Amino acid sequence: MADNTEFAFTREQQELRAAVRGFCADHSDEATVRRLMESTPAFDQKAWLRLGSELGVLGLGVPEELDGSGGGIVDAAIAIEELGSALFCGPVFGTLMLSIPALAAAPDTPVRTEILGPLVAGVRTAAFAVPDRAGRFAADAVTLRANGSGDIWTVSGTVERVVDAGAADDLLVAANVPDGVALFVVDATGFGVERIALSTMDSTRPQATVHLAAAAARLLAGPDEAARICERALQVGAVLLAAEQVGGAQRMLDLSVSYAGERLQFGRAIGSFQAVKHRLADMLVDQEHARSAAYHGAWALQDGTDDPVVAASIAQAVCSAAYTRIAADAVQVHGGIGFTWEHRAHLYFKRAFTDAALLGSAEDHRDRIAELVLDTRNGDYEVAVATGRG
Repeated sequence: MADNTEFAFTREQQELRAAVRGFCADHSDEATVRRLMESTPAFDQKAWLRLGSELGVLGLGVPEELDGSGGGIVDAAIAIEELGSALFCGPVFGTLMLSIPALAAAPDTPVRTEILGPLVAGVRTAAFAVPDRAGRFAADAVTLRANGSGDIWTVSGTVERVVDAGAADDLLVAANVPDGVALFVVDATGFGVERIALSTMDSTRPQATVHLAAAAARLLAGPDEAARICERALQVGAVLLAAEQVGGAQRMLDLSVSYAGERLQFGRAIGSFQAVKHRLADMLVDQEHARSAAYHGAWALQDGTDDPVVAASIAQAVCSAAYTRIAADAVQVHGGIGFTWEHRAHLYFKRAFTDAALLGSAEDHRDRIAELVLDTRNGDYEVAVATGRG
């Protein structure tokens, strides 16, 4: 970034993008994605280890004193954009987007140190089993209950539809305690933990229902800190999810432009027809708008240049809508072949609509932005950023 008023990628960030793109070319080609989405676990553990230990991607945005790679949220967004472009199969959402930011924001305790280090190194994975309502921490929706004190706790209850929970080593869970809601870490492989895999639209992003029956837990943060940590994790997660959506949308746009230049109809490339030109132009506008919104959000959360709630909601309102539109338009541009199982378009289509349902829909975030900019009790905001069509 150049300064406080102008955003530009540095040479180091461009090198990071190139490194992650090269990693994806080696570990996330279409054949690999199709193989992994049918596997258990649905990711390559050796590739995940390399992503953490060798490339340092899992530690981006985590201070070096916490065993991270340093950098900031913008760096993490760059890496995740490339992973999204390649439809990378792995616990990116549960571990990198949510659990690691939550741990980085947690108080400095031995529990945080013991859990965060292996996650950053790629040795272990995690899932964030904390309820949200449109991307905001929903304390009133917490149904788990914790019993204990000091270093000895157990957690019981059920959490539905947890992304990446099926193969996670650790679960970050919010649970009710006598004086509020606290945040705990549960060893997902331990006694009292049952995970039931769910059938979902997007096989590259598995989900599971988690049943806990007096499962041993370690206290990460008490009621005085838990809400702040969860809010921060969900804000960072929303912005990083937006970056992933930008990556997937860009790949669909690139494939559509390439196909329109090659596919002949009536002796002409279909890209020469006005209707196709207009569709591709609209896709480009959506994509550029989404990229700006995603990196505005990442920059705002990293440097404090904007209200984090507004920035995260703008990113999700724009990027969710853009990715679903571009994915649907890409299927149309590809015609009959775009509807087939053999073509990769349907994989991105399913990821787009799955992502749009995580951490709040575009409509949910537009409503939140409207409430924030119209409610003077929350401060004066200038409505200077469009939040997507419709």
